Amino acid sequence: MKFFSKLYYEYRRIWKIIVLYLIISGPGIVVMIADNDAAGITTYAATGAKYGYNLIWFLLLLVPIAYFVQEMTVRIGVVTKKGHAQAVFEAFGSFWGWFSLTNLMIVNWLTLITEFIGMSSALSIFGVPPFITVTVICIIMGIMVINGRYWTWEKIALTFCALNLIYIPCAFMVNPSVSDIVHQGLIPNLPNGFSNELLFFLMANIGTTITPWMLYFQQSAVIDKGMKEKDLPWGKFDTMVGSVLTVTIAIFIVIVTGTVLKGIELNSAAQASHLLMGVNKYIGASLAIGLFNAGLLGSICITLASSWSFGEIFGWAHSLNNKIKEAPWFYANYFIFLITAGLVVLIPNAPLVLITLSVQVISATLLPASLIFLLLLLNDSKTMGEYKSGLLQNIIGISIVIFIIVLAALYAISSLFPGLFNALN
Repeated sequence: MKFFSKLYYEYRRIWKIIVLYLIISGPGIVVMIADNDAAGITTYAATGAKYGYNLIWFLLLLVPIAYFVQEMTVRIGVVTKKGHAQAVFEAFGSFWGWFSLTNLMIVNWLTLITEFIGMSSALSIFGVPPFITVTVICIIMGIMVINGRYWTWEKIALTFCALNLIYIPCAFMVNPSVSDIVHQGLIPNLPNGFSNELLFFLMANIGTTITPWMLYFQQSAVIDKGMKEKDLPWGKFDTMVGSVLTVTIAIFIVIVTGTVLKGIELNSAAQASHLLMGVNKYIGASLAIGLFNAGLLGSICITLASSWSFGEIFGWAHSLNNKIKEAPWFYANYFIFLITAGLVVLIPNAPLVLITLSVQVISATLLPASLIFLLLLLNDSKTMGEYKSGLLQNIIGISIVIFIIVLAALYAISSLFPGLFNALN
């Protein structure tokens, strides 16, 4: 009897932990899985088709990098109760504040266009015209935010996150060689040596896994959610779960295209879906559904990140817990941002493929500036108190910034002197 009593109390304890996590979870998982957006799916699909399994090891490196970057935003948000835009303005002045915000708005708007490109391309496979897709998406995203509750919005977003896992069974359906994945993918290697093309893919994978909008989104999300300092350990765990999931999904996409489409030049995930339809219609349809879902989830988060940031800077009411009449400028910014990006997709002969591939590299190039602001904010004893970054955290953060800057510099050099790295190989 005593054994069953202990077992019951242990069950109650574990269940309370699970319930507590389910209450606190959200921002970390949403921001990380939303980062596997339409442009991200295209990047991973193109990476697998170009290099097979050879860059899986590089994707695995992005798990700790993504975690440490996003963990910093959780700490700042929980401690300061300020969004990233507001924190930068107050700490570094209006010049650097506008510099950071302008970069964010440009990249966010371009990225939002890529989400609409992905969603339109995905549904076109099923015969849905782009105009219908753009209209329906704007309506869905409008309904999600006008209910006036952050918690409702978050639970809907988490449902879309679950659908992002559709790529995992697809990888098993193509019967990849586990031996090849281990030997080719887990052992660090640079296929065909350094080249402009390889550096482009490395930068694009960084740019789609860690982006400036994520910093703004998660820091504002933990505030809108109402997380407190006591919730910080759960916020960190939530972010770690999200980091593992986002890279896991990316790897499974690489496995699918690396197994079936290796050697084919892909311009989009929609093209990959078309090609996979000829191999297995269920895999092709799953990839298209996943692409649409990824674009929708990315759009949801990117648009909110921009609206939250503008609200912080101009002092507008900027919470999903506010009704439209309580925060008119917040919602006006949300819909203007959303609709203008959607209209670009409808422009005849717009360079949509070029936008999709280039945005990831632009994001990675601008990322170091955002990370430097983060590091400086986290070393302000007056603001952060006991949550100020320690020596190890600073070493990790600085190393990440240097790593990205070096890759960006190498890519710039390879662009200016295309034959340089080929001569060295």
